[in-house]
Amino acid sequence: MSVTVQIQRTETVEVRFLKVEAGVRYWEDATVNGIEDEAGTLIPCRNQDNWSPIIDLATGKIEGWPENTVASIHYKVCDAGRYALLDAGYNEVCVKEGYVPGIMCPKSYGYGDYIIMDVGPDGEILNFDGTDLDDIAGSTE
Repeated sequence: MSVTVQIQRTETVEVRFLKVEAGVRYWEDATVNGIEDEAGTLIPCRNQDNWSPIIDLATGKIEGWPENTVASIHYKVCDAGRYALLDAGYNEVCVKEGYVPGIMCPKSYGYGDYIIMDVGPDGEILNFDGTDLDDIAGSTE
């Protein structure tokens, strides 16, 4: 499944993935398999100072998530993020920089500053809505 988005109200494109590069302020604001991740060494998809998952919009699954790993995430990001919608070939279609889009907060309202979610043992984000792309693309069909 893919989602159709209208980019800057002029172009309609199908997107399949969301690529996140979020500058996390406090890694200890997550638990991985029930353990507080004090140094950020337990969370999958960490890339230096960023949390960088690629999320399948159709399934809410994070690519490359280790099997039987669960996480509860409440990262403060504020405006230190980059959120790119990708097509099926992983090409960037649309990019939003700055505040956290609502799609990254399926557990609780993040006020544009927080990523708040639970990730199950299969890498699926609980209560994820892969069609909630207005914060990134402007409008969806």
